[in-house]
Amino acid sequence: MPIANLQQAAQQIATFLNAVVRLGGLRLKYRISAGPVPADSEHIGAEVLNVELLGQDAPLLTQRGGELLRSLEHIAIQILRLDVREHDLVSFDALNFKALRQQEIQRSAELAAERVRQTGTPYSFPPTNSRERRLLHLAVKNIEDVESASIGEGQDRYLVVYPKGRTDLPAPTPVMPTRNSYDNRGNRSDRERGNRGDRPRRDRDYNRR
Repeated sequence: MPIANLQQAAQQIATFLNAVVRLGGLRLKYRISAGPVPADSEHIGAEVLNVELLGQDAPLLTQRGGELLRSLEHIAIQILRLDVREHDLVSFDALNFKALRQQEIQRSAELAAERVRQTGTPYSFPPTNSRERRLLHLAVKNIEDVESASIGEGQDRYLVVYPKGRTDLPAPTPVMPTRNSYDNRGNRSDRERGNRGDRPRRDRDYNRR
């Protein structure tokens, strides 16, 4: 269901970010705005709270694969007490990180699908969060001759790409990502990308700092 009071939710996020910036001594600004959900969202007619973070310390947010950016987003979602199915109603971004990540996910899905077509065996991505698994699902959905499914529980849940109609095949154990395996641009090194190969604006401003 949509966020009941967007103005109140935006203020809660603003209060949280003000505390993070002040206590962390960060050189960050932010803009919170509302916009329509993506066309592929199940929340038709709802609006997303988009939080754009700017400033000299913005690159810190996108290091290590956007670890800090995702953490801030996760905390904001918890503050708003959103159900797991509503997590896509809040989106944090910095330095166009999410658009670039979407392109990477699309390429990863295409590479995985090609490998599955060539070998006839499933391909397992490393465990990731529910939002990225959903993006991978959507990317695979638009590719012929393959399909995807999620396996596992909690933080160990991962996505598998199968030959079309062959989800009965055993899925390989995914390569688990390790800490400190990112390059200086926040990208994982090749050896951590899984299966020994390449892994595979808004309508209203609520607050400005």
